[in-house]
Amino acid sequence: MDEKLTCLYDSHVTLGARMSPFGGFLMPIQYSSIPDEHNAVRTAAGMFDVSHMGEVAVSGPDALRFVNHIFTNDVSTLAEGGILYGMMLREDGGTVDDLLVYREAGSESFFLVINASNIDKDVAWIKACAEGFDVVIDNQSEAWGEIAVQGPEAEKAVTGVLGFECASALTFYTFCNAADGKGERVIISRTGYTGEDGFEIYASISATREYWAKLLEAGVKPCGLGCRDTLRFEAGLPLYGDELSDEISPVMAGLGVFCKTEKTEFIGREAIAAQKAEGTAYKLVGVEVLDRAIPRAGYDVETPEGEVIGRVTTGYRSPSLGRSLCFALVQSAYSKLGTALQLRIHGKPYPAVVIKKRFYQTNYKK
Repeated sequence: MDEKLTCLYDSHVTLGARMSPFGGFLMPIQYSSIPDEHNAVRTAAGMFDVSHMGEVAVSGPDALRFVNHIFTNDVSTLAEGGILYGMMLREDGGTVDDLLVYREAGSESFFLVINASNIDKDVAWIKACAEGFDVVIDNQSEAWGEIAVQGPEAEKAVTGVLGFECASALTFYTFCNAADGKGERVIISRTGYTGEDGFEIYASISATREYWAKLLEAGVKPCGLGCRDTLRFEAGLPLYGDELSDEISPVMAGLGVFCKTEKTEFIGREAIAAQKAEGTAYKLVGVEVLDRAIPRAGYDVETPEGEVIGRVTTGYRSPSLGRSLCFALVQSAYSKLGTALQLRIHGKPYPAVVIKKRFYQTNYKK
């Protein structure tokens, strides 16, 4: 078996989860069913093992300047205890990865959370970009476990079951520090990837196992990556490799707002500024299929006359909305809301229409 295992693997097997490779790890896809777990997050609370994610600490006198150099968003505007979403780009605007940046106390320490499938690539790229900067880059991915608790009752679980009282004071995209029973650091953040209120708990391997067991005992539903994908999709959130990639820039994906071209410089700035000014050949759009047929990644998107003008990147029969929806990368001429299209599903054309990418009304704690 080539895939890595997270620190919660034994629990997943004991719970009877269906396991599958994802991002270089053997991960739980579902425990009961995707709709059951999806609805638990929308109506109560669910928890996810996201220990496969990567964590990189950047510290030193040039930490702020360096992170601003490799990151599209502007960390100089970020308060201590704040978090920003953004991307790391190649010079041509292609996406190395999308990530979260946590600002620690002062201007000399940042905590970067990167995608599991990109850990080795990202760390090599970050280190290669560090020449001329007085920074220390520490790949801490092996040291951290991570649990995401998501849903309307997530705060009750994190404060009541786990006892992290600082979580209740967090607003959207902020974090606090706590300690586990051995005095080791625990990071609690409030971001989420589901469209619901939610928390991420970063802790040592032993503490992560302890917190998972406590949450299980309290009745918080374990959820797999299957419903994590349907939840983020309904909320209009991208997945690296599908809606962002070396070939799909943030501007193409409709995420240009996270690329602060007013900054004096960052890697890829000139390419992104040009794309914002001149437009791109392709754009990512939301599409509704006017039928029960289910769109899937890779299916062709066509004009009503049958000309192929794009492809589906993610598609589902939405569990929350009961509609056949997808993200699609299409020629920009066909990206306007209300544009009539058709999708080729199992060789048959189905009528479709361009709609907003955020299909579900999100419920974040502002």
